[in-house]
Amino acid sequence: MERWDRIGRVAAYGAAAALVPYLLIKVAWVVGSLLGLLPVGQGFSLGGWLVLNTVTIGMAAAGITLGLALVRPWGMRIPGWLVGFFAWVGSGFLVSILPFVVVSALVNSGAESSKGSGSSGSDAAMPGWEAMLLQCSFVGTGIALAIALPAYLWRRWPHALRRPEPPGTRTSPGLLWPAASGAVTGLAWLYWAAGGFLGIAHRDERPASWHVLVGVSACWALAAAAAVLALVRRRPTRLPYPLLLALAWLGSGSMFAWSGWRLPATVYVALAHPSDVSYPENVAVAMALHVTAVLTGAGIMGTLVRGDRVPRSAGPSLVDRML
Repeated sequence: MERWDRIGRVAAYGAAAALVPYLLIKVAWVVGSLLGLLPVGQGFSLGGWLVLNTVTIGMAAAGITLGLALVRPWGMRIPGWLVGFFAWVGSGFLVSILPFVVVSALVNSGAESSKGSGSSGSDAAMPGWEAMLLQCSFVGTGIALAIALPAYLWRRWPHALRRPEPPGTRTSPGLLWPAASGAVTGLAWLYWAAGGFLGIAHRDERPASWHVLVGVSACWALAAAAAVLALVRRRPTRLPYPLLLALAWLGSGSMFAWSGWRLPATVYVALAHPSDVSYPENVAVAMALHVTAVLTGAGIMGTLVRGDRVPRSAGPSLVDRML
């Protein structure tokens, strides 16, 4: 475990360092746009561009702080619920997106090979080196968090990651709603990823990357639903307890973080009807799914931290053991 702890500490520094290029690029975009030295992003007004990038600057700063909190001594003194919340949202954003990065890279490389050498990058929205740095920041931070976060949790709350021993009582039906809503949301996204047309407004505006992203989101939602169902059931399961916790943690974080991020943009498109922005899916259906995903993600995490998967007589809940 000592070796694993050292690796986790190095990964925590790596998670913080990987976000620095992203932070600097975003700051440069804001300053350059204000001074008129850099163009505003396509489809944005100056105000909208500044608001969007200011928000992402704050998110990058929070990510860097989180990475340092996972390794520095002062991170052990931060209230557990605060570290847990930011770690949950951060891993939901960055760790859960790693499969999309891998699969989309394979899909895009295959598409470029089929097009031959006639394609060019002249229509890129940003210079290639900037796009590469931004992607490396996301991927690097996601990989580093996937290593650093379990090491931090084991260092601070080793007892919280051990399987409780509940008595053989029946599961309350009221505890199953996050699993049910997560399964419904995941199946709806999986239907779209497979090419389904119901709820789709613009059938011809679904690039391969859209199918991959929706498919990855569907897999995380279904994984979280299955994991929380296994956790709230009183019957023992053969799957390792830390694996079930990880799937529920990452899947619920992915639904909460990404749908919470997309929901305001979807509402804006639904209300403002901008001429240069359109979504493949019907915006009303997309909003309903995003709201459901946010509530489901919060519900799954609430199930974990309240200890709903075990009766009170079986011992303290996960949140009790973490605080």
